[in-house]
Amino acid sequence: MNGLWVLLIVPVFALFLARLNFKRVLKLPEGTKEMQEVAKAIRVGANTFINHEYRMISIYVVFIGIGLSILIDWYVGIAFVSGALMSALAGMVGMKIATYANVRVANVAREERKIGKTLKTAFTGGSVMGLSVAGFALTGLILMYVIFGDIFGQLNPENIVIRINWLNINYIPFTMTVSGYALGCSIIAMFDRVGGGIYTKAADMGADLVGKTELALPEDDRRNPATIADNVGDNVGDVAGLGADLLESYIGSIISAVVLILYTNFLLGPEQFSHDSTIKLSLFPLFFTALGLISAMIGIMYIIFRKNSENPHGELNRSLFMSAFLTLVFTFVMTWFYLGGIPAEELDTIGFKFGFLSPWISAVVGIVVGIIIGLLAEYYTSEKYKPTRNLSEFAKGGPAIVITKGLALGMRSVFLPAFMLMLGILISYEMSGLYGVAMAAIGMLSFVAATVSVDSYGPIADNAGGISEMTGLHESVRKITDKLDSVGNTTAAIGKGFAIGSAGLAALSLFASYIYAQAGPGDSGIVNLNQVLQLNLISSKTISGAIFGASLPFFFSAFLIDAVVNAANKMVSEVRRQFKEIPGLMEGKSDPDYERCIRISSEGSLKEMKIPAFISVATPIISGFIFGPDFVGGLLVGTTLSGIMLAIFSANSGGAWDNGKKNIEAGNVEGEGKGSDAHKASVVGDTVGDPLKDTVGPSLDILIKIMSVTSLIMVSVFKVYHLF
Repeated sequence: MNGLWVLLIVPVFALFLARLNFKRVLKLPEGTKEMQEVAKAIRVGANTFINHEYRMISIYVVFIGIGLSILIDWYVGIAFVSGALMSALAGMVGMKIATYANVRVANVAREERKIGKTLKTAFTGGSVMGLSVAGFALTGLILMYVIFGDIFGQLNPENIVIRINWLNINYIPFTMTVSGYALGCSIIAMFDRVGGGIYTKAADMGADLVGKTELALPEDDRRNPATIADNVGDNVGDVAGLGADLLESYIGSIISAVVLILYTNFLLGPEQFSHDSTIKLSLFPLFFTALGLISAMIGIMYIIFRKNSENPHGELNRSLFMSAFLTLVFTFVMTWFYLGGIPAEELDTIGFKFGFLSPWISAVVGIVVGIIIGLLAEYYTSEKYKPTRNLSEFAKGGPAIVITKGLALGMRSVFLPAFMLMLGILISYEMSGLYGVAMAAIGMLSFVAATVSVDSYGPIADNAGGISEMTGLHESVRKITDKLDSVGNTTAAIGKGFAIGSAGLAALSLFASYIYAQAGPGDSGIVNLNQVLQLNLISSKTISGAIFGASLPFFFSAFLIDAVVNAANKMVSEVRRQFKEIPGLMEGKSDPDYERCIRISSEGSLKEMKIPAFISVATPIISGFIFGPDFVGGLLVGTTLSGIMLAIFSANSGGAWDNGKKNIEAGNVEGEGKGSDAHKASVVGDTVGDPLKDTVGPSLDILIKIMSVTSLIMVSVFKVYHLF
């Protein structure tokens, strides 16, 4: 443990590299005065929103932190606040670089007219977000290990036992510390994803429904009052929200393995599972993700320093696959030397089928499954492949046809990812038990810096296209940015596949830890883990909890869609009002009131984001205090199963509608193009899909994990205090 400080070098270097890339972007010129003015308006809008959002969130963070300190112990509150701080910092840095990079990307496209150089600029900006996510997340988690695990001795043998506090609540100290840290990350992710998702989709729908459908204006036409708000939304939702989302997934997968192994040690006792082996396996996820971060940095720098390429999709995929391959190689060597000394009989006791290599094999399974799920998302959402191309053709039949076809596409797209997730769980469990399932989730996200970099570049390219349109740049500039944006939509679908897949795997591991956490102070010693890990599915409380839990993602999603539609409806009315009341606006002789549209999106999202966050945190707590831990166990099962399916459906159907529209705009559908009836129908489909792919889908995987972590922390409370 004493040498763990050295591991901080990796995430700190990642943050240093993020700073260098930030400065690299800032050195580039911003272009014309008009471009700078538009970029400044987007930057001011984004900064205003996120500052207001974080001020509001800070109040909740302080109160929850105080509550955890009183209810559990002081260090849980400190860990919670630390997790929230790290997640907020990552989101803030990523959003800021996006608002500086967008105009510079547009200017590179204007000056160079080459897609390769434009890709590099957008990706360099996106890499700041990716490196910040992994850098801040790991820095905070390693500090939890160093400060609480080592200095305060929570990972000493005498402290990996059940402690009982003043409320008669029992728990293992370090499991509460890392769970508190994960919950802090989850709270920020929920607010960022929900708030940003409502903001961006309200503006996007308002801009599209009036500007593109009713008035046949080009996308991001400066006459459209909602365009600035739409571009602001790309930054607060698709960059800051995305980063916080995957940071939360990243930490959730790591702590699921750590909590599981600490409870395993407690339940088996030192005779069957030694303290030395416990520490090695609890540190293993940290070393694994640190090497994944090094691999991701190599993959990121490959694109930044490579000669210009005219194939952005191929380059981005190459960066991801390079990161994944190097992760496998580096971690194999680390596993061989680091875990090789653990006695074989101890590994057999915890279900490792292939000795010390078992968790590495499980992580490989996770990486492979994650890539396949991502490729399946690309297949169903990219205009290169048959499903989305067919969707474009069906747009000729009108809005109802294209919407119905998109719904069918989204439903069909659930089966194969769910099948792969099933295989991943079965194989990783067979390799190394529940610890292996957690390692599969860690494997999926081990090179998260590369994944987020690829995902974040898309919104930057989208913003660059908006700036080029609003400032009247040459059509060739918009073609370059549209191409990058289209690729970004596809890569974002891949990233969402990783997030959803890892959510399912991490939720299973957290669920196992939740059941282990119900073990009382007298349950240590010679224990059969399979006997401990039981949940009676035919119990009335468990099955009723599962039914209630299965309904929760639908209720949660309905609230999010309502929030988007309510704000979008106000936006539509405002855009119509401005075109009606501002003389010369349609002719381009007057400027619209962008500020009023920004205010509508901001107020709508800030007002509506509180209830989804309340649902995700309060539901397991209230249920636990009323019905007890068995009901909450069923609740987690139902929420996880229906949430994963609904998330995949939402992400893929929305992505297909979006790229189906872009396929028509690119002239790939014979006889159709911008302004045609088929195009207008596809715009309607895209508008229906917007809240699904960018608000509902990404928020559901956070719902799953935040409920799991909250339940894990609170099970010690409501197993003692419940009504029925």
